[in-house]
Amino acid sequence: MSYIFGTNLMSNEQVKIALTQIFGIGLKKAIQVCDQSGLNDNIKVNKLIKYQIDQIIKIISQNYLVDLELKRVIQRDIKQLMSIGCYLEVV
Repeated sequence: MSYIFGTNLMSNEQVKIALTQIFGIGLKKAIQVCDQSGLNDNIKVNKLIKYQIDQIIKIISQNYLVDLELKRVIQRDIKQLMSIGCYLEVV
């Protein structure tokens, strides 16, 4: 099992599917990451070597907001909308 951006990726899944478990990465972004890193997106996570995992981490951190960073931005935006009265919380 690989641990990337606070998420344990299931080792028996394809890389493109496993990357979607990271908050902020959908299937389209997962496929883009695989293409940018030169990986076949059908390869299983347990077949990745350390260099490939490092490459995936580097590409995601340079190009996308994910996990805690993205959650922080979303919270900030919600607080801003609430302060100007444009966001209504549904309870």
